[in-house]
Amino acid sequence: MSCWKYWPKLEETAEKLESYGVDSLEDINSLNNVKLDEIKVLLDDIEVIAHDEEIDFNSAKHILDNERMAKALKLIRKFYLYIGARLETQNAEEIINSDDPYAVLDKFHFYERYEGLLQNESRLAKFDKDKTFVFIGSGPLPLTLILFRLKFGCNCVGIEIQEDVAELSRKVIDKLGLSDGIKIIVGDENALADIDFDIVMVAAFAEPKERVFSNVWEIVDTKTPVLVRTYSGMRAILYAPLTDKQLRGFHKEIMLLPPGKTNNTSVLLRKIE
Repeated sequence: MSCWKYWPKLEETAEKLESYGVDSLEDINSLNNVKLDEIKVLLDDIEVIAHDEEIDFNSAKHILDNERMAKALKLIRKFYLYIGARLETQNAEEIINSDDPYAVLDKFHFYERYEGLLQNESRLAKFDKDKTFVFIGSGPLPLTLILFRLKFGCNCVGIEIQEDVAELSRKVIDKLGLSDGIKIIVGDENALADIDFDIVMVAAFAEPKERVFSNVWEIVDTKTPVLVRTYSGMRAILYAPLTDKQLRGFHKEIMLLPPGKTNNTSVLLRKIE
């Protein structure tokens, strides 16, 4: 099926963002004054396009590589990053203040998507109680760490660059009773050098990509499974996919496409000497 039918909708979404005051990437915080339920409608509209399985990768490139769509895609991708962080922060705060934190966690907007990711990523590396799993860019709601701890019992460490975000995620972990198995460290990817780890994962939103992967390359050995999350096909309207240049020094060993409405493609990398 042709992707052209989605051009008007993508442009309409970008125009809607502009009507909220998002005229450039620097203005995204103008959405703080808009109710979350209102802008979630935009997210739903975008994901309908992203999840269209009838559009193959080559057809998707007509949108992703088109100069006319460049501004719209930049705004949409910035919006996707913004609303993801806002949804995580809201759910984290609700968990902390809840008498039933696991019930609140289950209601997180992307919860089922993370279960799909877990299904794929558990096929890329062997997770068990004897392994230490480090996630670079764990965010305010460290759901990846929470699920891997609950499912496989592995020792989990999150690296988060923002101190206030790290503190919020620690409160979530404590509220869920998981502080004995999940630790959050404040820092960037270089903090990996001070951790005894078995498996490393780099978050899809970890930036800047070239610096992150260059530093990870310096720290890991050729046997370490390095898992990454990226975007492929029409899902790449949500966030820019990883490039070979950014992954220089790594070999793509396995790539698993997202199941159902999961957004991320999961990739297993190995360091090349």
